[in-house]
Amino acid sequence: MATTLLLVEDDQSLALGIEFTLKDEGYEVLRASTLGEGRNIFKSKNIDLIILDVNLPDGSGYDLCKEIREDSEVPIMFLTALDEEVNVVLGLEIGGDDYITKPFRVRELLSRVKVLLRRTIKNQSIANRLKSGDIIVNTSSATVSKGDKDIILTAQEYKLLLIFLNKHGVLMKRDEILEQLIEGSEVFFDENTLAVYIKRIREKIEDDPKQPEYIVTQRGLGYKWNKEVDSLV
Repeated sequence: MATTLLLVEDDQSLALGIEFTLKDEGYEVLRASTLGEGRNIFKSKNIDLIILDVNLPDGSGYDLCKEIREDSEVPIMFLTALDEEVNVVLGLEIGGDDYITKPFRVRELLSRVKVLLRRTIKNQSIANRLKSGDIIVNTSSATVSKGDKDIILTAQEYKLLLIFLNKHGVLMKRDEILEQLIEGSEVFFDENTLAVYIKRIREKIEDDPKQPEYIVTQRGLGYKWNKEVDSLV
């Protein structure tokens, strides 16, 4: 079955170029030029990844991202003409997995798409269940729960969570975490981006994100998963 991508972009010439390149690589591409069209397609189709323009005729792509993140962890890549750091951070904070700034080479976009899809498939391929505190991670289905509540994580958040769980009790330097998170890809990450992801995960798993019990910070040194992790049958 072909991998299905949703492209939401109102610049028709750019959208056609992206669509042609992605289809040439064997992807099925569904295209929308407004938030409304993108929303309807997402609700009616099984989408594996979304490429989402920030500035659209009927609103901001950030709004659609926030809607999707209420019940889906599908990878989202933002297309933006705004390269100011505050806009990049905003996109990541609300649940984006990556971004690329216009103008860009379509082949670079393709490379980033492959990285996100490969990472998502890899995360879903390990068969195991992990328990830490009242958090359970089912790595066969890439799902996370806390007590009786499901926790929705993006592909990048989920990958970062697994990095911590696999090194529980060990102080990890920021560059060590980034190296595992990037895995040689072209996806943009730096220490500020890492801090954004950790903040997002804390908001989802901690009882009090301002006084974390799971992911703790050792100022100037790095981060540590501060609870034991057990494997469940």
